Order: sequence, then C-alpha cells, then structure tokens
Amino acid sequence: MTAVEGNRAQVAGRKRRRAVQWLCAAPLTAFAALAGGFLWFAFSVAREEGRLDRGADGIVALTGGASRIADAVELLASGRGRRLLITGVGASTNAAELMRLAPHHQRWFGCCIDLGYTAANTAGNAVETGRWAQERGFRSLVVVTSGYHMPRAMLEIHHRLPDVTLIPFPVVSEQVRGEPWWRHPGEAKMLVSEYLKFLVAMARIRLEPVISVTEIAYHGRTG
Repeated sequence: MTAVEGNRAQVAGRKRRRAVQWLCAAPLTAFAALAGGFLWFAFSVAREEGRLDRGADGIVALTGGASRIADAVELLASGRGRRLLITGVGASTNAAELMRLAPHHQRWFGCCIDLGYTAANTAGNAVETGRWAQERGFRSLVVVTSGYHMPRAMLEIHHRLPDVTLIPFPVVSEQVRGEPWWRHPGEAKMLVSEYLKFLVAMARIRLEPVISVTEIAYHGRTG
C-alpha cells in the first residue's frame, strides 16, 4: 500500500467512526431533548387556581370537566367577557343539564351562552372557537380548560386565531393538587400522555397550511 492509499484509508476510517458515533449519539440527544421538554411541560402546568385581572371580548370553555364550565360561567357573570362559548358539548347534552353545573347563574344561559356541538377533540374545539369568535368580531378571548390541557388548547386556538389575544384561565383539577406529580403514577402518566399530544399537535400545525376564515366557517358547518 502506498502512502497516498494509506492516508485515504485513514480518512475513510475516521469518517466511518464519526458516522458510528453520530448514529449512537443521535438517539441519546433526541431522548434528552424529549425528556427536557417533558420536564418543562410538567413543571409549567398550573397547580393553583389563578386570578384573572383583566377581561376580554369573549370567553371559551373547552368541555372535559364540570369545573371548567362552572368557572367559565362564573367569569361571565363577573363581567370578564360579553359572551361565553362552551365548545365540545355532547350531542345528547342540553342547556338544562349544563345549568345544573352553575346553579347560581342559570339566567346567563338564556342570553349570553352559546353551546358548540361540532367539536370532537381539541383541534375541533379550536375550529369551533375560531368560527364563533370571527362571527362576533371578538379580538380577545379568555380560554378556560384544565391546567394540563391549557398548552395544547392555546396552541390550537392560536393557530386558528393568530390575531386574537388569548388569556389563559387554567382550572386546577384534584389530580394535580397536593404532592409533586412524580410521586403519583397516575398523574405522571396523564402528563406524559398530554405532552405527547402537545408534540403531535405542534408537528401537525407546522405542516398544516394556514386556513382562512371562510374555510374555518366551512369546516365548522361540516364538522
């Protein structure tokens, strides 16, 4: 073997070693990024009831817990918004059933609360909210949902209403009160599941084309 051939073999060997090292390091780097992102997500979830120090044009409550609706109606009654949308209402649920969740504010259901029946998931909640807000010309919304669900809800709604100011009002469930989440397997599992859904939603939104107001209305009508 000549000196030139020897040098070429050494260079090729170094390239192969670097490729192997990169292939070994890539999964570890990805796992570290995923784990770091989850820790950020888990520690950012609200664990105490917050106070809303400002109002908005409208309020939207995403179904999934009775306390979400009760808190949203309370916000409406206290003047934090002009109208309330409860999005993701089941097809068999009527206003009378929801009134029982806020017995002291039932009169608001007759004037200022709209029920949305087309949404089946968080992305659908965002489409339904987008149509409702655009039809009324609202430029700001208070978003009411569980603390662990808030990041994904804000992401989805902002995607549909990028020019509307969103004010989060997280509802803290009993599942995330008290001791740290890592001491409770059920809570940890819930947070992992929600974090993965958040990542999927983020990836989908980055690949999804911008949807116009007209298309939002169309998708809302067709479900």
